[in-house]
Amino acid sequence: MKLKIFFAVLISSLGLQAAEPLTNAYEAIALFTKVLEEVHRSYVDTEEAGYDTLIHHALSGMLQELDPYSVFLDEESYTDLKDDTSGSFGGIGIVISMKDGLLTVVSPMEDTPGFRAGILSGDIIIEINGKETRELSLSESVKLMRGEPGTEVKIKTLRPSNHKTDEITIVREEIDVASVKDAAMIEDWIGYIRITQFNEPTGLHLKEQLEKLSSEGMTGLVLDLRGNPGGLLSAAAEVTELFLPRGELIVFTKGRNSSQDGQRYESSGLTHYTAKDFPMVILVNGGSASAAEIVSGALQDHKRAMLVGEKTFGKGSVQSILPLEDGSAIKLTTAKYYTPSERVIHEHGIEPDYIVKMSPEDLFLLRTQKERKNEEDEFLPEEPEIRDVQLDAAIGALKGMIISQEWTK
Repeated sequence: MKLKIFFAVLISSLGLQAAEPLTNAYEAIALFTKVLEEVHRSYVDTEEAGYDTLIHHALSGMLQELDPYSVFLDEESYTDLKDDTSGSFGGIGIVISMKDGLLTVVSPMEDTPGFRAGILSGDIIIEINGKETRELSLSESVKLMRGEPGTEVKIKTLRPSNHKTDEITIVREEIDVASVKDAAMIEDWIGYIRITQFNEPTGLHLKEQLEKLSSEGMTGLVLDLRGNPGGLLSAAAEVTELFLPRGELIVFTKGRNSSQDGQRYESSGLTHYTAKDFPMVILVNGGSASAAEIVSGALQDHKRAMLVGEKTFGKGSVQSILPLEDGSAIKLTTAKYYTPSERVIHEHGIEPDYIVKMSPEDLFLLRTQKERKNEEDEFLPEEPEIRDVQLDAAIGALKGMIISQEWTK
């Protein structure tokens, strides 16, 4: 009876309604109670078999089995989460997720310790400070990699492309990366801008670079979102509405029921970039995730941009923090993001219009080519130059659009 009351109070405190009759819930709870009592009575280590400890373990396991982003937070973990969202921290500059049950690198952020160590999109992290990640939740793994700037973290990675493992010691740093980079006119009046992540100033900085390139005579744009792991949803909306007129849908969420729907972002029209309705290509790959997928999916749906590259990562779920009366909380996936044409992003990703493959290794070498040329002690001067085949394809597509006059200039 005590356990029945516990679960009834839990459901009530979360403001949720049971999808099945409570009699079915009580039948399931009866089985849970039998197992709980047997473990409490017979488990060899008495200190690990207290009721509170066992119930917390059960809640953690229940949520962890749902998806990598749902988690039970005890009072200490919930406090840590609130501290993380209000302060700065040190880290190694990689965004991770669970994919096929494995702790996988979505993308390393440029100019960070993880990027400089050669970690690539798609790498699997199998150990952190000697702890096997198969025994850790996603949030526990993130917590292990964060720490004071100047301290070390040791990770062991597996690269699926060659099955090679590597053990790396990385010194944590304060992570502060420029989000808009490399704005330039590349050829035949085609502009190029790269967004590395989405943070508060991204929309403003992008608009400034668009105005600069437009004043130089830009007739087409390549927006590079490869290796962009995402960031703030609000920043993604601000970037998207630079290219859409007022009232156009950018992204919306859909939950299990109508009360969990309701997040709907539309272009305000306040920042629409109207100097030129130039043709546009967006570069994406398997390291493009979350906010990057929202931008690329919306502009593809509205036929404002062509997507070139490879399918994106597929990270588009919404987590809600639901506090409990004892100071703990649960972080629960309550909705998913959808593009304007109602394509679900999560675990599906965004398919490009024009598939051009390029390995993460080649993209990493490309983006460090200039630095390597300046370090003759470590790199041979005859090392072959890497061609950006995806960028070449984007430029070719833009030239075709301009020549065929598919776009009003």
